[in-house]
Amino acid sequence: MSMFCNQCEQAANGTGCNIVGVCGKNPEVSALQDHLMYGLKSLALYADKLGRNAEIDRFTIEGLFSTVTNVDFDATRIGGMIKLCFDLKEKAKAAAGVTLSGSVADWKPADDLAGMSAQGESYSLSSLHANEDIRSVIEILLLGLKGMAAYMDHAMILGKTDDEVMAFFQKALAASTDANLGLMDYVGLSMECGKQNLTVMGLLNTAHTDAYGHPVPTAVQLGTKEGKAILVTGHDLKMLEELLKQTEGKGINVYTHGEMLPAHGYPGLKKYSHLVGNFGGAWQDQAKEFLDFPGAIIFNTNCIQKPSDSYKDRLYTWGLVAWPDVKHVDGWDFSDVINKALELPGLSENPGQEILTGFGHNAVLGVADKVIAAVKSGDIKHFFLIGGCDGAKSGRNYYTEFAEKLPKDTVILTLACGKYRFNKMDFGDIGGIPRLLDVGQCNDAYSAIQIAVALAGAFECGVNDLPLSMILSWYEQKAVVILLTLFHLGIKNIKLGPSLPAFITPNVLNFLVENFNIAPITTVEADMKAILG
Repeated sequence: MSMFCNQCEQAANGTGCNIVGVCGKNPEVSALQDHLMYGLKSLALYADKLGRNAEIDRFTIEGLFSTVTNVDFDATRIGGMIKLCFDLKEKAKAAAGVTLSGSVADWKPADDLAGMSAQGESYSLSSLHANEDIRSVIEILLLGLKGMAAYMDHAMILGKTDDEVMAFFQKALAASTDANLGLMDYVGLSMECGKQNLTVMGLLNTAHTDAYGHPVPTAVQLGTKEGKAILVTGHDLKMLEELLKQTEGKGINVYTHGEMLPAHGYPGLKKYSHLVGNFGGAWQDQAKEFLDFPGAIIFNTNCIQKPSDSYKDRLYTWGLVAWPDVKHVDGWDFSDVINKALELPGLSENPGQEILTGFGHNAVLGVADKVIAAVKSGDIKHFFLIGGCDGAKSGRNYYTEFAEKLPKDTVILTLACGKYRFNKMDFGDIGGIPRLLDVGQCNDAYSAIQIAVALAGAFECGVNDLPLSMILSWYEQKAVVILLTLFHLGIKNIKLGPSLPAFITPNVLNFLVENFNIAPITTVEADMKAILG
């Protein structure tokens, strides 16, 4: 089988993976994911005519999220989603009372995985459009929808949704098949995707704070406590809460990993005394870190990598994340995970360093008067948002070096797993304000935006006029949609790395440079000099 996938920053040779995915995705899974995306477009053609349908909308979110990098590697599960997608399309077609023409509207999957995989090969990126620039912007739109679906999934798990956003998902998926649309039509849809994602991130922020309170600055232990243990990695806070409830009083300590670190800042989660610390760092280090964790491990979203046999028997997945032959937890009963943890030896007492998290917009704006005074007095000269996705490809030490070399009169805001490049370093403080402020997960870009907007209001200027620079790293599709949100807000002068997306053509890049002055990172010295002078 052949494949072509260029949706993440690790695309082979900066072009695309055509033999096997750097993420571990094989050609069969790649073809099935392409097939599922094609099916979602077919479903959307009818769903867009039908209007809101809770079952179809929920499936669309789950289908899109399942194709995000490092989520679902299980061909059988994806094949099942393709079949369900067709069934829903037929229901939508009957309910809408319309019959549409064309290959996408007439889509019907084969009966078996081999047939669906073969079909999926013809549904690859090259089928999007003959014009490479239009194809590039359609890709940006579709990847943005995937990223936004990841955030919407978390919000829906906590009972939040939005009809306008759901209508946009169906409209945009349907529009991606419309041969009558031109380049600027898709540019407009991509900008609208950024706008809708701002709503989704706000919705998820409200879901989190309604359920668990506003994050507060919290010291998190990086060492270990003696006892049985479970490690939770991913992004979903509701799953963590349910696990904490079910492990309470059982002598099991729960640790976070990767993007779960910010969970320690939420009052509704930190109240559990057996949520004891954070183990390890960013997602790409899991293979070596999980070897050293003698307890049960559970993924509740991306980013899973091919597991080693040495820990595969104590690894679990939940939600939309899956790997073949890894035990999957359906629903909210974590008994199997708990029993496995009780069987295993657990960890010894080994206290370690503490790091701070929990600087969401509510916490930072609570001391806004001190921040504003420090800027006016000259004690704080500049703010840097240094964050985004981490990854395994070379070039990411740039972010460590950049943070290290910043003058001591600057403040660093950080979020997402990119923080692990420097969040264990001691940057000190400025008048009691920590120089490193961990805003949270990647979806907490919403908090960073709220901080920037509030500062701009205090200084009566635009966000682009603030002494604020964004030095961003990207890896997968959630980073793509956050970038679209920043473009929607008119934010300019972003530095992006470690490499530019393979799906952006030179003409599309020129458009972004001309309209937003986005630029690739170069060297720490050159970039810092350009910003600070």
